[in-house]
Amino acid sequence: MKIKILASAMALTLCSSAFAAQVPENVTLANEQTLIWGVAGEVPTLDPTKSSDTASNKIISDLFEGLMIRNPEGEVVPGLAKDWEISDDGLKYTFHLRDAKWSDGEPITADDVIFTLRRVVDPVTGAPYAWYLGTANIQNAKAITDGEKPAEQLGVKAIDDHTVEFTLERRTPYFPNMLTHSSTYPVPQHALEAFGDSWTRPNNMVNSGAYNLTNWVINERIDLERNPLYWNDKETVINKTSYVASSNVNAEYNRYRTGEIDITSSFPLEAYDQIKKERPNELITMPSLATYYYLFNTEKAPFDDVRVRKALSYAIDRNIITDIILGQGQIPAYGATPPAINHFEAPKLEWAEMSQDARYQKAKSLLAEAGFTQDNPLEFELVYNTMESHKKLALAVTSMWKRHLPVDVNLANQEWKTFLQKVLQKDFDVARDGWIGDYNEASTFLSYFSSDGMNKTSWGNKDYDHALDQALTVVDPEKRNDYYQEAERIFARDMPAIPLYFYTRSVIKSPKVGGYNVENPNKLRYTRNLYITQN
Repeated sequence: MKIKILASAMALTLCSSAFAAQVPENVTLANEQTLIWGVAGEVPTLDPTKSSDTASNKIISDLFEGLMIRNPEGEVVPGLAKDWEISDDGLKYTFHLRDAKWSDGEPITADDVIFTLRRVVDPVTGAPYAWYLGTANIQNAKAITDGEKPAEQLGVKAIDDHTVEFTLERRTPYFPNMLTHSSTYPVPQHALEAFGDSWTRPNNMVNSGAYNLTNWVINERIDLERNPLYWNDKETVINKTSYVASSNVNAEYNRYRTGEIDITSSFPLEAYDQIKKERPNELITMPSLATYYYLFNTEKAPFDDVRVRKALSYAIDRNIITDIILGQGQIPAYGATPPAINHFEAPKLEWAEMSQDARYQKAKSLLAEAGFTQDNPLEFELVYNTMESHKKLALAVTSMWKRHLPVDVNLANQEWKTFLQKVLQKDFDVARDGWIGDYNEASTFLSYFSSDGMNKTSWGNKDYDHALDQALTVVDPEKRNDYYQEAERIFARDMPAIPLYFYTRSVIKSPKVGGYNVENPNKLRYTRNLYITQN
């Protein structure tokens, strides 16, 4: 027996309004439906398989669609799949595809899904999210990424042109949730075979989403136009959308003020209160599924010493960071998982309960035990990607370290592509990082630091991995929390990274942009769900 799941099972109906712009009856739409987004920095890639940054993922999610997507409220609903079935043992998921087409008119088939997922896990591809299918527990995914089995043995097969069956190695109750991530979006095999690595360029790209790529000027802008072959195009309202790149928050904010862009999340931190006063109906601050970190390279001495890692973490006053440096409602972080995550309650951690003065004293003691004194200071480099907000925070944290510990810190900023390559190659001492949840469940934050996760720190702990493995055996999300709390305690004990704060997400949005949900903690907002009102 299989359990068949429809969108109605999630308190939704399978009407198109669950997947597209919902325009209230009393709203008058503008004649010109064009939306301009601000994007922080250059977009590294538009290939879903090779993306690992939020700027790329935002645009990719307008160009492509997964088997599962999120509605404007953030709930998981069918995308390219119309429904799915789960076997009694929870190890087989069977998805039935819609009668959808690629932007060149070719049908989207089960073979495209299989080609994509094999491409993700194949070590030859070098996909940054290759590990992700292993954490989703798709059969043989980890063995393939480790080079032990061929990609053809991945646990996914075509039953027919419109039916895909996944076999899992263990029960994963939130598996459909994981298929909302952009790395799982089907890509067109025929286009990759025709154009190779240049398949994502304008005139070459073939895509499945609501918009087509028409223009890409490096370091300047990316332009999209409505895809008439998108399966739900009739419910899409915005005809054109563009993404304008900028690594300078002041320039980005000025573009917003002059009307060059309609939505941006990049503006000077010090201008927040002024913007809130002058543009109260345009500034939106929302909960977010994201954590800001400084990562340790635990392969390099002295960061292989937990005393050094803890000392640097304890010597940071997070309340100063959230209340004074940032001041946008961010929450001090002492663990990995944000409080906005569904069904998660953080454990009580001893170091989080200490006063800041007590943490300072403990930090001094730990660093002295590790052999670092005024005569022998700890020297290291803190690297971050170029952005004024990262620089401001790095200066503040460095000041705290130098005030309370015998350290000599060199700050280094790099453009995004260079920075990303440096971190992925483990060529760093301490590096800025931020993790935005791939789905709304605690495992998306905790599995990041598992031995099989993306884990840029090189840290590993068998007890930590075991706690996450045990969580998979529990269907009830409230009961899974016990195992997630244990993982958080181990994280605090070993401190492979410094959790600094949990994000809120602030955007400035033109009043003419409608359909923007202000309560959904997921970062992505699909252009197809929005519309432009008449001024």
